Amino acid sequence: MARIPMSDAKLAALKESGTTNPHAQDVHDPAFSQSDFFDPRDLVQVRYEMLRRVRTEGQSIAQTTSSFGVSRPTFYKAQSDFAHAGLVGLLPTKRGPRGAHKITAEVLGFIEQVRINDPGRDPQTLTEDIATRFGLAVHRRTVERALARSKKKRP
Repeated sequence: MARIPMSDAKLAALKESGTTNPHAQDVHDPAFSQSDFFDPRDLVQVRYEMLRRVRTEGQSIAQTTSSFGVSRPTFYKAQSDFAHAGLVGLLPTKRGPRGAHKITAEVLGFIEQVRINDPGRDPQTLTEDIATRFGLAVHRRTVERALARSKKKRP
């Protein structure tokens, strides 16, 4: 098992920045177990060193993924991200959709206009109206969230 340095300040900084390696215990590379410089809790450092081992030292991908405790798809994704964005590409990103992607400004305007004309109209009926008008299948909760967001934006 990798030796984990006990710097609470660094761990706090890693947690705050969202770059803590959730699988630090799986890193078995000798450099991470024999050095205070290498920290298996530092996700960016682990990913970079993993890529460096393959690229500059010629280590096999299979051996590298095993000693760094990652899968081959994870390695290839890190390699691709690094090739496209450099070191910034190794930073973790939020997965999934970023914000409301079905409720466009046009759809939101429609929802708000319908609510002005018929304040008692329920979100389920609004989803049916949206499907009829725009051909979009949205969930009732999506409409409720859009309404809540639009209320927050109003002064």
